[in-house]
Amino acid sequence: MSAFKILETKMALPETMSGVALIGIGGPKMLAWRDNLPVPTPSENDVIVRVKAAGVNNTEINTSNGWYSKGDSSPDDAAWTGSPPTFPRIQGADVCGEIVAVGTAVDPARIGERILIEPCLREVNGKTLETPWYFGSKCDGSFA
Repeated sequence: MSAFKILETKMALPETMSGVALIGIGGPKMLAWRDNLPVPTPSENDVIVRVKAAGVNNTEINTSNGWYSKGDSSPDDAAWTGSPPTFPRIQGADVCGEIVAVGTAVDPARIGERILIEPCLREVNGKTLETPWYFGSKCDGSFA
């Protein structure tokens, strides 16, 4: 069985996508347009969303400036989880769009569904997180 299911009337997912990547701590000058970002493959309980709209809020600004640091605001400690962010990071906590692929445990009837995403993740890969992750800060978000 495939790692993901695609609605028969939809085209297969491309291997790459375009978007804006944060390439380091330092504000807007650290944002870079990329045409070769890998399209993720959904895990068992995940969906892939074609982004229709995304907003910029304090999460993107604070992450790019290193404001969430628990220590000295250095790039090595620029996240509220206490572990440094990894780059490139696709920001974008606020997102709405359409489901275009699903993991094997998700009903394929959800493909084509319009959605609004809750950006605060409290569980990842079946494990409860001690500190929530936010789209676009601790994991990739919607700017692609």
